[in-house]
Amino acid sequence: MSRDGASGAAVRRTYDEWHARAESPGAVADTPWHELLFRHLDPARDIAGRRVLEIGCGRGELAARLADLEAPPALYVAADFAGAALGFARRRARGARHSGTLQYAVADMQAIGLDSSTFDTVISCETIEHLPEPVSALREIQRVLRPGGRLFLTTPNYLGVFGAYRIYLRATGRRYTEGGQPICRVTSLPRTLGWMRRAGLRILTVDADGHYALRPGRVPARRAYPRWLSRMIWPFGLHSIVIAERPYVAPAAGV
Repeated sequence: MSRDGASGAAVRRTYDEWHARAESPGAVADTPWHELLFRHLDPARDIAGRRVLEIGCGRGELAARLADLEAPPALYVAADFAGAALGFARRRARGARHSGTLQYAVADMQAIGLDSSTFDTVISCETIEHLPEPVSALREIQRVLRPGGRLFLTTPNYLGVFGAYRIYLRATGRRYTEGGQPICRVTSLPRTLGWMRRAGLRILTVDADGHYALRPGRVPARRAYPRWLSRMIWPFGLHSIVIAERPYVAPAAGV
């Protein structure tokens, strides 16, 4: 599926409608993938005084939370494919103490449309699995990162229980859609790592979390396991995070 031309316009309308249905005025950045993000994000290193891009910002829960930090970013660009989502994001951030650092952009992750080597930090949560060409999107992210800049990317990891749930739905003639979104790739931690390496990013850190129990005939339920068990089964958590950087390119000899 293309996100250009007429088909792209149709997909955009679908996402606008999806965000309108899914909007919750009181929502905050406390989902399992945000928990993973904040486990590894260092506000002093990655946010304070930095130029930050959140691509696929959705309805702005994370942007509002980061704009409310005591030490704000120098610039925070919240970008999303759906204009409706950005409308919600603007309203949600009005009460943040540093809302003036926020800018908003309608942008396709596969063609971001911002200057190269601009951002110190890029954040993308639960977005790349909804794209036709994940590797091209990651190359775009690398382009807008400055050398040494870091990407924080979260995705679903269907190595665990939800992967079995998707298989169960397919076997019973149903489709798993993540709330009706038009593209829902089967992603796994190894597949995400492969995409990032193909895009030329250097992997720094890998983690996963969010464990669910299967209940016949019901949606899997999240479970809290003892810490020792969670450490053993972390690669099978529903959500994964990969932290990578744009490598420095050494100058050619004699330059």
